[in-house]
Amino acid sequence: MKRDSYGDFINTIKISKFYCVPLQGLSFQNYDEEVEKLEGKKNVIKKQTKRVLLIGFLLVFTFSIHQLAIKNEESLLFYKSNQTQLNNYNPVLNFFGFLPKTSEVNKPRIEVIPGGQSIGVTLQTKGVLVVGYAPIINSEGKESYPAKDSGVEVGDIILKVNETKALNDYQVAQEIDKSCRQNKDITLEIKHKGQIYSKTIQPVYCSETGRYRVGLYIRDEAAGVGTLTFIDPKTMTFGALGHVITDADTNDQIELRDGKVVESTIYAIEKGKKGDPGEKIGTFMTNSSFSGKIVKNSGSGVFGSCEGTISNPFFSSPIPVAWKSEIQTGPAKMYTVIKDNTIEEFDIRIEKIMSYRNDNKNMIIKVTDPELLEKTGGIVQGMSGSPIVQNGMLVGAVTHVFVNDATRGYGVFIEKMLNESGLLSKAATAQKGGFLYALNAL
Repeated sequence: MKRDSYGDFINTIKISKFYCVPLQGLSFQNYDEEVEKLEGKKNVIKKQTKRVLLIGFLLVFTFSIHQLAIKNEESLLFYKSNQTQLNNYNPVLNFFGFLPKTSEVNKPRIEVIPGGQSIGVTLQTKGVLVVGYAPIINSEGKESYPAKDSGVEVGDIILKVNETKALNDYQVAQEIDKSCRQNKDITLEIKHKGQIYSKTIQPVYCSETGRYRVGLYIRDEAAGVGTLTFIDPKTMTFGALGHVITDADTNDQIELRDGKVVESTIYAIEKGKKGDPGEKIGTFMTNSSFSGKIVKNSGSGVFGSCEGTISNPFFSSPIPVAWKSEIQTGPAKMYTVIKDNTIEEFDIRIEKIMSYRNDNKNMIIKVTDPELLEKTGGIVQGMSGSPIVQNGMLVGAVTHVFVNDATRGYGVFIEKMLNESGLLSKAATAQKGGFLYALNAL
């Protein structure tokens, strides 16, 4: 879709003993001898104390391991009685394999079908988006900008015109003209950087168009070509793109009112080169085998539910997803369409993993497949969302291309996309629900 501009603690127990030594009966002659005896006794007691503490620590440690083993055995027996939960746990262990990392413990094992299909995406905005200023030639032949003069800025969202909800660009234009012909003032309800304001504007009659105008370019939708990342066959929840959809002119995130995805076909590739990453050129298919409703436009992609037939010839059944701790640098596969609507498999390499990043640039990937390099030059626009599979697990999706090196780009962790889609929370809730249900059944 849119290009990137590039770039233990151990509790210490201290035992103090006070030795009261009677001085009566000691003579100066044997004083040193008695002191040496006392010091020897103190050393013996210290050694014995250390031994007791060591034995105590070993007993506690052994008991803890024994209890952990019992719990693990009980858990195994329990989940054998509830097969739907048996494969839902994949804790990653540390500290000699005994203490699980809190960030990874009890994460459910989710399986999805990798995408790779080329999709056409359309988004309708919530309100209409101001994308520029349009001059109006007034009766004196001069340019006029009524909305700009009233403080309306590019990037603002028009929510209402005189209490009438703004639905699309045509409707807003008609409402302004109609109100002016009825000698009504024009009040726009504007959303500006998260805050809502009202702006009163005096429209100007435009002789060129024959109607009253406020001098704005507005847009109510965005459209483009991208790639489907995954589909959950149980809920038909999908995720795509791996990045947020922004307006081409303002670069602001589009506030979603409605949106959909359909299958698209690719009929040409503009090959990527240094300074120009290239792009897929395609059209929406009128006889699409599937369609989906977008319900969320977020930093990790677009998400929603779909219906119809969605399949990937390389995966006859769902595969597990990988948590970020399971991803490794090294070879991987990418799935995308470069001609018609046929999904193909290509070799890539995960060069770097950046778990610390909170955005959607979590991996640096490099295209190594000779065929893909020959046909596209590497990563091109429209590949956003192409699934990445490593060691039989879905690890993420392509999100960006390096403008100065089309063979390399960024990828987002699939974990982030699952979280944004709601599948992760649903799986966790189902996991807890199954556990409680099993307990009640005992």
